[in-house]
Amino acid sequence: NKWRIVFPDNGRQWKGWKQASNVYSGNRIQTTKYTCFTFLPQNLFEQFHRLGNLYFLFLVVLNWFPQVKVFHREITMLPLIVVLLASMIKDAIEDYKKYHFDKMINFSKTRVYNK
Repeated sequence: NKWRIVFPDNGRQWKGWKQASNVYSGNRIQTTKYTCFTFLPQNLFEQFHRLGNLYFLFLVVLNWFPQVKVFHREITMLPLIVVLLASMIKDAIEDYKKYHFDKMINFSKTRVYNK
């Protein structure tokens, strides 16, 4: 991305404006982490970076072996699923709010001051 400096009331800024606007990056704001396609894999990746979630996953995997089985498999998976779902819902709501705020900012009118 290239940077450009625009001086108001210069006159030269309008020459070749269409060509210059394709070269430079826009000023669109995006603070969201996820898209619809990347939400599930990226969120799971972030969730399993937490030590507590890895511990519960370890217990779930360990309980699948008959020699070590202590509880029913479903009961062992329940705490992990509840924590992951609660975190996913929280992250989805926060990201959705960020998306709407970004949309509001990107489509807001601006005032240009001339000399």
